[in-house]
Amino acid sequence: MKYTVDKKEQYVIFTPMEEKLDSALSPILKSELLTVNAEGYDNLVIDMSHVKYADSSGLSALLVGNREFGRDGGIFIIASPQEHVMKLIRISMLDKVFKIVDSIEEAAEAIFIHEIEGREHEEED
Repeated sequence: MKYTVDKKEQYVIFTPMEEKLDSALSPILKSELLTVNAEGYDNLVIDMSHVKYADSSGLSALLVGNREFGRDGGIFIIASPQEHVMKLIRISMLDKVFKIVDSIEEAAEAIFIHEIEGREHEEED
């Protein structure tokens, strides 16, 4: 599986450089997402701009990422999903589960807001 990883201070941008996210690539994607999480990053943006097709195993890999990054108060954001992928997410009713934005810039803003809200909740406790 071809991909890029761009590590920022508050988050990681993971970009699959594949057109298909199917059963052949999903186990690799799951493994890579878990590796990034194990490195201590709480927030991840997955840039889906190159992915034109995903199947149920691809969605499963995204769900694993969503669960793992959300476990310790982090956030998992899907950025720039293409039409077919977005359609599958909607049909599966996962648009209620995932945080989905149109661009990397929007994802960065969402992480910034998430971090501020997290700090406010910590101060309240």
